[in-house]
Amino acid sequence: MSKTYYLTTPLTEEKTRELKAGDIVYLNGTVYTARDAAHKRLVDLIEAGEELPFDLKGSVVYFVGPTPPKPGDPIGSAGPTTSYRMDTYSPTLLKHGSLGMIGKGKRDQGVKDACKEYGGIYFGATGGAGALLGKKITSAEIIAYPELGPEAIRKITVVDFPVTVINDTFGNDLYQMGREQYEVK
Repeated sequence: MSKTYYLTTPLTEEKTRELKAGDIVYLNGTVYTARDAAHKRLVDLIEAGEELPFDLKGSVVYFVGPTPPKPGDPIGSAGPTTSYRMDTYSPTLLKHGSLGMIGKGKRDQGVKDACKEYGGIYFGATGGAGALLGKKITSAEIIAYPELGPEAIRKITVVDFPVTVINDTFGNDLYQMGREQYEVK
C-alpha cells in the first residue's frame, strides 16, 4: 500500500530510507535542473576535485530542459526528460551527496544499486504534463552553464511538486513491480 509524503529539500537519508516504490511525494523547496551535458560537466568537476555550482548534499536534480517562460512566469513548460541518458552520471552524484533525481523512464542497474548504497531515490514525474508541472515552480534562476540554453543548470523553487517513487533505497523498481502484478505465473 503506497503512502503520501510532503517533503522539503534538501532531503535527508533518514527520510529517503522511509520511502518505498509507489509512494506519492509532493516536493517543496529548492531543486536543481540538469540534463546530459550539465551532468557530464558536474562529474568532470567532481573528478577534478573542483567546486560544483551547487551543494550536492541532500539535493534533488530534475532532468528537464524547460521552455522559455511567458511574461510574468518564472519558467515555461517543465516536463521530465528521459532519464537513461543520465545513468552514466547519476551514481557519481549520489555518491557525493545527492539524494533525489526526477525524470521519466527506466534506470539501469547501476543507478538502482547506487540508490540502495547511498540512500538515493529516483522519482518519476508525469511525461506530457510539462505545462502543469511548470505551474508548480515558483522561481527559476540559471546558476551555471547558460550557454547550454534550456539545459543550463537552474535553481528552481517548487511547491507541492508531484512525483512518484520509482526506485527506492531497498532496490525496488515500480516499473518491474507493476508489470509483475499482471504477468501470468
